[in-house]
Amino acid sequence: MSNRSFEYSGRSPHVIFATGSRSRLAEQAKKLDCGTLIVLATPEQQDIAEEMHGHLGSASAGIFAKATMHTPVHVTEQAMQELRDRKAGGILAVGGGSTIGLGKALKLRSRLPYIALPTTYAGSEVTPILGETSGGEKTTIRDHSLMPDIVIYDPDLTTSLPVSMSIVSGINAIAHAAEGLYAADRNPISSIAAIEGIRALRTALPVIKSSPQDKKGRADALYGAWLCGSVLGSVGMALHHKICHVLGGSFDLPHAETHAIMLPHSISYNADAATEALAPLRELFGERIAGGLYDFAASLGAPLALRNFGLTERDLDKASDLAVKNPYLNPRPIERGAIREMLQNAWEGNRPE
Repeated sequence: MSNRSFEYSGRSPHVIFATGSRSRLAEQAKKLDCGTLIVLATPEQQDIAEEMHGHLGSASAGIFAKATMHTPVHVTEQAMQELRDRKAGGILAVGGGSTIGLGKALKLRSRLPYIALPTTYAGSEVTPILGETSGGEKTTIRDHSLMPDIVIYDPDLTTSLPVSMSIVSGINAIAHAAEGLYAADRNPISSIAAIEGIRALRTALPVIKSSPQDKKGRADALYGAWLCGSVLGSVGMALHHKICHVLGGSFDLPHAETHAIMLPHSISYNADAATEALAPLRELFGERIAGGLYDFAASLGAPLALRNFGLTERDLDKASDLAVKNPYLNPRPIERGAIREMLQNAWEGNRPE
């Protein structure tokens, strides 16, 4: 942004970042003056939901542990009914993007106070973006009123996140910030946060792979995820997020893994059109940024090929058609043939050049 022309509007939930900060949950709920909160989680994180239910004490309205990837509307409707039946006055989402997304969907429909307690590096808790799935398509809503009122980051809660999920979740976070560097509406604050967030994750993820319980590594990764999520929340999305929404919403591919696989290919697609904007990443990933990102993911044992997640080669034509439909702003024009080629490479797991 050498011409220094930009617009900036800072909007963020109240953030508490500290080891052990989950113990302050009841105190923060009281500040919202909402009576009782329904505790949201995925079935896999029922035990963490039980712990937060305990921290809330009489302020808990019970647990709904059915949050699902890509926020299906029918699950949201079940949760809304539970919220009404229990007369909850607020929402607590404990988990990753699936649970945070369900919390946003409930806030959209109820306008109740909302606390998020992230346990992954998805960053959804600091974005105004909600992607809902219905009828095999994912639609995206962007509205700052969807954001949590309070976000509590407790690095200790991420130590139980399996290494494989930590890696793909962390690369997902890097994707948010990498695209933020060339967003049409980027600004100096978002770019500084993007570089700092990517740097933190670039350092932390190898530590987590070798020593999953390392407290500093976990804290650094969560810090990086907060910054990268904040970038996604403050600027527009481009090609990478459009492709991932298509693959997730229409083909039910897993969210974080899809982002991890697609990131090097998305950056490769835009590399020549966003040379200046992406320049800070050369220090972190080498002169050929896309190849460096691929090598970084491979060194961590991250998935590299879409074909390993149920996407067939026949699906690539449909995915390409959907990707060019209502495209997001992007540095390089969205060309159907080039998109199809990019998806072929990502499907096969080829290293981008």
